[in-house]
Amino acid sequence: MDNITNSFEETRKLGEEFARSHLARLKYGVIALYGDLGSGKTTFVQGLAKGLGIKRRIISPTFIIVRNYKLEVGSFYHIDLYRIQNEKDIESLGIEEIIKNPENIVAIEWAEKMGNLLPKKRWNIKFEYLDEDKRRITIVSS
Repeated sequence: MDNITNSFEETRKLGEEFARSHLARLKYGVIALYGDLGSGKTTFVQGLAKGLGIKRRIISPTFIIVRNYKLEVGSFYHIDLYRIQNEKDIESLGIEEIIKNPENIVAIEWAEKMGNLLPKKRWNIKFEYLDEDKRRITIVSS
């Protein structure tokens, strides 16, 4: 499903609507986010968190890699792999255990760095920078 957003607010709102329509029913899941710097990944995750009922401010975990937010059941994990070099680095972070827990919702920025460690069943969301404010966001479940 292709979506075009024309502002930061629209990208955040799309994330919120996605959480409410898809994740609220599932109660768990892995969301793999792909796209260049500035393409809207973190903004979308901010909307996801809001849609899941998280009131805390969501900032990218670029330097700490993983942030955890408690939900009524389970947790929401925001993972940013921008600074990770390879799968071996990922294995030492405990991300596989986080993903395997059926009570967790996990959003992974720069998901392509996970390689074969990504579960087959997941949401793939691709972000494309079209111009200053405009983004194409393609959502596919696998």
